[in-house]
Amino acid sequence: MTETEHVPWERRSLAPVLPAVRPRKLAKVPFVELADGRLQGVVSSGSDIERVYVSSIAAGSHGFNCSTNNNRPCGGLRGAPCKHLHALLDEAILQYGVERVVRYLRVALPEGAQTGDDVVRALSGHHEPAPAAVVFSRFLRHLSYLELPAADGPLPELHWFPATGAGR
Repeated sequence: MTETEHVPWERRSLAPVLPAVRPRKLAKVPFVELADGRLQGVVSSGSDIERVYVSSIAAGSHGFNCSTNNNRPCGGLRGAPCKHLHALLDEAILQYGVERVVRYLRVALPEGAQTGDDVVRALSGHHEPAPAAVVFSRFLRHLSYLELPAADGPLPELHWFPATGAGR
């Protein structure tokens, strides 16, 4: 083995990427992440094609928030998680698996619980304003990468980006 094979992946410029637990449809929830101490993402509006919601649930406190990309509060957020938060949880479970989502949010699930609705019922939080601009900005940045022409060479701004197969 070479010296670099003994170095943990955290000290390399590549990080392993975990594949989605199950395939997701991106039309309803095009962006979901476990970051900044929250499950957060972008959820498409069911009524207006030009509107999206930035939804989040804080780890530990379970404080939840949902607002439009223009920072207007979600009309369905009336003391309980709205349908956008339910959709976000469902897609996070598809992407990361229920065990990882529950562990990240620090939720105690009853035996046999596996769905986003089960997780919502186990949350103990309340409405808690959260910054939407950062999440929406990251989503837009991810979209910009889709507009790049196909190339097989490295992209300088993505030299830090996780690559599959790292650590083999």
